[in-house]
Amino acid sequence: MRRAIRRLWLGVALIALSSAVLLLSDSQRGPRGAGRIPRVALLQHASQPLLEEGVRGMLGGLAAAGFIDGKNISIERFNAENDVGTANAIARQLTNGQYDLVLTSSTRSLQAVANANKNGKVIHVFGIVADPFSAGIGLSRSNPLEHPKHLVGVGSFTPVEPAFRLARRMFPGLKSVGVAWNPSESNSEAFIGKAREACREMGIELVEAAIDNSSGVGEAASSLVARGVQALWVGGDVTVLVAVDSVIAAARKGRIPVFSITPPTTQRGAIFDRGGNFYLVGQQTGELAAQVLRGADTSKIPIRNSVPEKLLVNRTALRGLKDPWNIPEDVLVKADVVMDETGVHDKRK
Repeated sequence: MRRAIRRLWLGVALIALSSAVLLLSDSQRGPRGAGRIPRVALLQHASQPLLEEGVRGMLGGLAAAGFIDGKNISIERFNAENDVGTANAIARQLTNGQYDLVLTSSTRSLQAVANANKNGKVIHVFGIVADPFSAGIGLSRSNPLEHPKHLVGVGSFTPVEPAFRLARRMFPGLKSVGVAWNPSESNSEAFIGKAREACREMGIELVEAAIDNSSGVGEAASSLVARGVQALWVGGDVTVLVAVDSVIAAARKGRIPVFSITPPTTQRGAIFDRGGNFYLVGQQTGELAAQVLRGADTSKIPIRNSVPEKLLVNRTALRGLKDPWNIPEDVLVKADVVMDETGVHDKRK
């Protein structure tokens, strides 16, 4: 009898222990359960400085909100290395229910995860995306609150016209600008549309060369130089940004400058970047992710556009140009970062 009672209590204890383990496991896997350590996946499309800066901002935003990787949150990073097939495969892995939240950096990463996550198995927060409304993922430009409940984020469409106006100031005789771009990138198509409008208004000929992968960027840039353009422009095109050194090389060979809306291209040799501070955009995205992890109602969070301005100029890029380009003094004063023969001068530090 006593043995039977002991076996009964032992069975009860084992059942209780098993239940406790299951409850603990569920609390750690479940969405925003109290006391659990959330698992977050972070996907970026390529190893590219702009995207890296955005990712650093995302991690910084989470940390500033109290989410410290390895302490009270687990963050796993993934990189598709500029391959769409790889991005789609990773996206399927990230949306199978094992993560509490997925962060993405770039339009390509946004599209990959959004398409894999149509059933809303995981909350998805995106950033470093030029125009999320043209990405074909169910967002409404006219109503920023109209979006899938599991999908929120921050757009960052950098104005294009100011960059062309600054280039014209640096060289009043500017009449033609070349650009290589990938038509399959919705963000790049949006930027090209704005560039066409700006050039039409300013009387500048925009000479375009379409590419479909990064290996073709150098050849496209060289063809634009051969067609006699007076400068090359780099927009928000990840395919081009991955191979931006080949754009700079083609421009140097033709003794013309490169200007962009994608900091920090000046560090590669562009004459100026007039674009967004993508660290701050990433930081805002990380802060949004923190709100979601703490239980914010995503249906009440609008998709918004945020582009804190950032201006970088490179005086060394003036050397050897065949046309009389000049960086006005007021531009140097306004610039956040100035590069010259003595080094890089960051006024924000």
